[in-house]
Amino acid sequence: MIPAYPAFNIYSHIANKTTALGPVCVATAVNKMEKWDVEVIDENNLGRFGPRAEAGGADHEFLQRQRPADVVGLYGGLTSTIPRLYQIAEFYKKQGILTIAGGQHFIEANIAEALFSGIDYVVIGEAEETIKELLRTMEIDGDLAGIKGLAYLENSEPVLTAKRYSLTDFDKLPLPDFSLVRYAKIKIYPVERIRGCSMNCEFCTVKGRPRPATPERLFEHISFLVEARNAKHFFIVDDLFGQQRDETIRLCHMLADYEKRIGRKLDITAQIRLDKARDPELLSAMRQAGIQTVAIGFESPIDDELKAMNKRISSADMISLAKTFHKFGFLVHGMFIFCYPLKENTGLEISVKERANRYRHFIKKAKIDTVQILLAVPLPGTELRRRLERQNRIYPLQDIGWEYYDGNFPLFEPDEPLTSEEIHVFAKKIMGRFYQFKYMFLVALNICSFPALIFFLHNIRLGWKRWYRSWRNYLVRFGGWITLRRWNLEFKRDKFWQKRQKALEHLRQSQ
Repeated sequence: MIPAYPAFNIYSHIANKTTALGPVCVATAVNKMEKWDVEVIDENNLGRFGPRAEAGGADHEFLQRQRPADVVGLYGGLTSTIPRLYQIAEFYKKQGILTIAGGQHFIEANIAEALFSGIDYVVIGEAEETIKELLRTMEIDGDLAGIKGLAYLENSEPVLTAKRYSLTDFDKLPLPDFSLVRYAKIKIYPVERIRGCSMNCEFCTVKGRPRPATPERLFEHISFLVEARNAKHFFIVDDLFGQQRDETIRLCHMLADYEKRIGRKLDITAQIRLDKARDPELLSAMRQAGIQTVAIGFESPIDDELKAMNKRISSADMISLAKTFHKFGFLVHGMFIFCYPLKENTGLEISVKERANRYRHFIKKAKIDTVQILLAVPLPGTELRRRLERQNRIYPLQDIGWEYYDGNFPLFEPDEPLTSEEIHVFAKKIMGRFYQFKYMFLVALNICSFPALIFFLHNIRLGWKRWYRSWRNYLVRFGGWITLRRWNLEFKRDKFWQKRQKALEHLRQSQ
């Protein structure tokens, strides 16, 4: 079960086209077991015919009448969906149905909270093996203590079993089966090859040595989805594409040969580091493989903020590296964290207006095609949260709950003399300057200019690329304006600033 977002946000549009990979991996592993029949319900993607509840999400009473569940697994990988996860868990627990939850970005850092919120068992770490052992043990009423990577209550006290080591042999796992995702209309398929990331960013929970599967495994998965589900759009969810360089290039060559054989071009998006722009052989292989878009965590154009995040790059290098990606024909999606909280004694004195101007100037100069400007999120289990907790800056959860932890809301007191209000306003202004209504007219103008491609008959591919990039960017920016407009309406209805005022009062009382 993948819980719904708490309200409409900037991710809602894309969520209607895709799903989370983790729950599909776990469901596939269980579905291969005897006596178990599995389906995945994604509340953010219920397609045309999915049963919807009036209050939002899926109608679980209908689902339970239609196909009664014996066990319900819940995906706790997105912090903002945790209140909905607990709500679903309580619904099934009242009916005597066992509930299991996992998720690196929240559940593993809040095991006790989960166990006292309707969750019977918490899986710690990757779940493909743990879930099978748990279900087999439940069938014979066996001893849970022998299952590694599990937490549960015993005499009202949390019990943690021995640690399970991270998976390294991925070829023994079945390929994720997206046919198990009921009702959803999936247009963008999430796939992976490498789990883990060694960058050690302060705001992220993903740590550790990268663990790769073979290129053949990812190639097999993509080719199967193309042939069995007519898939065309893919998102490689690896935290950093290009790790294990030579094997990555080999994968790209396999995909390029496959596209030639089937006579069809794929549309692949990958997350990658900026410094991979220094590797022209890798970039060339990626383009030949059908990778159209690169999502890059620029985070900030301000060096002091990059240092606080533990990012290993300077702002001076960013623009030239971004332009290199453009030269190879990639669409660049830039991800930023606005006004990241600095570490002590940095001496940085830049007004929020000046910061916003730097962001706008950087985005324009780097010619970034699409942007995402979020606020810092002190996720559970991160060094950022521990640092802000030591400084007593995080707003109490009783006032600003987990449902606000999606990057769109201020969640802690910022560095002086900045204020939460102005940081929030200027972050939205940067996005508002980038995504505007005027692009609707530019889309129409761009369509009218299509006949001008006749001037590129000597190099029709170059002409098409130039025309398509402009048309695509104008369309996305107009769509972004619609999304921001709707989000702003939701924000006004939520009365967030009243809640934040109470949070600030409670925070000051605790000092």
